[in-house]
Amino acid sequence: MIRFGTCSWKYESWRGTVYDDLTRSEDFLRVYARKYTTVEVDQWFWSLFGEDKVVLPGADIMQEYAASVPDDFRFTIKVPNSITLTHFYRSVKKYAGQRNPYFLSNKLFEQFLKTLEPIGDRIGMFMFQFEYLNKQKMASQKKFQEELAGFISRCPREFPYAVEIRNPNYLNGAWFKFLQENKLSKVFLQGYYMPPIMTVFKRFRQFIERPVVIRLHGPDRSDIEEKSRGIWNKILEPKDDELADITKIIRELHSKNLDVYVNVNNHYEGSAPLTIRKIQALMGFAPE
Repeated sequence: MIRFGTCSWKYESWRGTVYDDLTRSEDFLRVYARKYTTVEVDQWFWSLFGEDKVVLPGADIMQEYAASVPDDFRFTIKVPNSITLTHFYRSVKKYAGQRNPYFLSNKLFEQFLKTLEPIGDRIGMFMFQFEYLNKQKMASQKKFQEELAGFISRCPREFPYAVEIRNPNYLNGAWFKFLQENKLSKVFLQGYYMPPIMTVFKRFRQFIERPVVIRLHGPDRSDIEEKSRGIWNKILEPKDDELADITKIIRELHSKNLDVYVNVNNHYEGSAPLTIRKIQALMGFAPE
């Protein structure tokens, strides 16, 4: 199945595109889920604020989300950064630069899973997003793979897991074999300083045997934010050539009977819903 969705849904400027003028903000997810079959949730990613302060979602919000979407809807969820960061951000002044004691903590991940039980049957993918790992944060790719493999081996396997890395030099045969051996899905990230998805896909398509997440982000967040001024209802930076390549990849994955999640960010072209319309038109699909 090909699922199209956006990164979050909480945008007032989507009125006229996703929501009408009468839609209350508290009903956004319910209305959104009538039009799309998935959404990326990153609000719980920002969770690490101190050695004694890790913020996980509350039970009330889980019940609300469960009641807002149909049974066949799927959330793709970014795992909290309290689990994926090797060190505290510099912005956390008291602990700036110190090693994160929760890095790849199975105990904390189990706590996170427990909070998500109300939407458990509607989780399409857990995404582990790792920042750029320099030598101070991780000695080598081999070391990273060893630590991640140990963590994954202790995780419940009834859920699908995908991994996103920000080290271009990790995108090699050893990495794709590692994903294959550990039954992990690949997150293809379009944007930041990563190579184009098509370049990576062409080199390593033979290793892709599991569901895939395609995340469309722009290369320069600040530039498009300045152009949009927080209003995300127009295409500001068209990327038609990239979308033509993305469409080819989706078609090939679909021909192999692999599930594909296409998660689009406003920062990619200026309006995630309008980018999705463009992809669907290229593929000859009726809009969701």
